[in-house]
Amino acid sequence: MNSIDSFLKRFEHFGVELGLERIYQLLDNLGNPHLQVPIIHVAGTNGKGSVCAYLSSILKAAGYKVGRYTSPHLVDWTERICLNEEKISSNILEQLLQEVEAAIQPEQPSPTQFEIITAAAWLYFAQQEVDVAVVEVGLGGRLDATNVCHQPMVTVITSLSWEHWQRLGPTLSHIAGEKAGILKPRCPAILGVLPPEAKTVVEKRITELECPVVWVEPAELLEGNQENNSLPEATSQGIEYTLPLFGDVQLINSAIAIATVQVLETQGWEVPTAAIKQGIA
Repeated sequence: MNSIDSFLKRFEHFGVELGLERIYQLLDNLGNPHLQVPIIHVAGTNGKGSVCAYLSSILKAAGYKVGRYTSPHLVDWTERICLNEEKISSNILEQLLQEVEAAIQPEQPSPTQFEIITAAAWLYFAQQEVDVAVVEVGLGGRLDATNVCHQPMVTVITSLSWEHWQRLGPTLSHIAGEKAGILKPRCPAILGVLPPEAKTVVEKRITELECPVVWVEPAELLEGNQENNSLPEATSQGIEYTLPLFGDVQLINSAIAIATVQVLETQGWEVPTAAIKQGIA
C-alpha cells in the first residue's frame, strides 16, 4: 500500500455519505478553488466516463488546457485527476492531499474519502489555471460532491437506468430527479436518450430552470467502412469521424461529446472540426 492509499484509507470509515455541507466547508477552507475553474459537468448511469474522455481529448486537440476528474480508478488514485490527458503524479497528489488535510477543521464534520479526493482535484485545476475542467459525477448528481458549481458552462446527462436504488431512490423517476440535480438555471443541458419515465422528470426540471436543451440521438454508422478490419466511421451533427472502437455505446457517447462541444462554440470557444475528429479517433 502506497502513501496515497494509506492517507485516503483513513477516511474510508466515513463511507459513502451524500450531501454538500462537508464539501462546501472544505472548499471554503481551501479558498473556494472550484469557483476559479470553468467546468463541464457530466452525469449519467452509463457512458459518462467515455463522454468525459472524448471531451477532454477534443478540447486538448483544440489547444485548451484541460483538467479531467473521473471515478472510480482501475489501478491507483492518480488516474482520477488528469491534466491534458496525463494523470497527476503521485508526488503532486500527495502534496495536494496534505493541503486538503490541513484545511480540515476539527470542529467541522469530517469529509468522506470521495470528498477529500474531489477537493484535491478542484485545488489542482485551480492551481494549474486550466481553461476548463471536465468533471464526472461520482454518484447520482444532486448531492454528489462534484455538484458545487453554480454555473457550469454545460451540463450533460448521458443516460438513465435503474441503479444504486438504496441511495438514489426506488424508481426510475427518483433516480432521474437525482441526476437532474446537476442542472442549473439557464445553463445549457445536453441529454442522451432517456427512458420515458426519466425523460418526463428531466423535462420538468429543464422547464423550471429555463435551460436551453439539446436532445442527442446516436451517431449514424457510415456504410462500407468495416472492410479490411478498418475502424468504424460515423456521422453526427454534420461531422464525419472515425471511432476508436466498435459498439453502439460509442455512437451515442461520441454524439453527446460533439453536441457538447458545439454548445461551447456558441459561447465563443473555438473548436475546429479537425480537433473534434482528432479527439474522438
